[in-house]
Amino acid sequence: MAILPILETPDPRLRTISTPVEAIDDDLQRLIDDMFETMYDAPGIGLAAIQVGVPKRLLVMDLQEPEEEDGPPVRKPMVFINPQILDGSEELSVYQEGCLSVPEQYAEVERPARVRASWMDRDGRIHEEELDGLLATCLQHEMDHLQGVLFIDHLSRLKRDMLLKKLNKARRAA
Repeated sequence: MAILPILETPDPRLRTISTPVEAIDDDLQRLIDDMFETMYDAPGIGLAAIQVGVPKRLLVMDLQEPEEEDGPPVRKPMVFINPQILDGSEELSVYQEGCLSVPEQYAEVERPARVRASWMDRDGRIHEEELDGLLATCLQHEMDHLQGVLFIDHLSRLKRDMLLKKLNKARRAA
């Protein structure tokens, strides 16, 4: 396994619309493993293939939520191949989102509170489930990447410009 470089805004590759995965083969399995290693190292809870320069409809997630309050994080890695959102609730929720491609920057984003989604796992099994909470938010966030959309695109122009200015200031200071 390898830790892959994560593309950061304003890299134009992040605006690429990803293409469907055609085959679940050894190369894809290796990419999935590398994406998990990269995500855990960053650290993050989700990573789309385009964020490591691969324009395929693939994402990995692990919310790493503790089973008990204040307990250690529990890893429950999930793989989403060719995911689709079939339906979203009218009820909305707001989460403070961040992104490995927009490092150290966070903003509140409003999205449907629940979604019905379908996807294939790394073994080719098809899933269709209703997701809510952080899992629904994270899936929508990562699926945006597959369409060339970043979470900052959901912000007002003023908020987005302020966030990007803070990011550039942090980069200059580093």
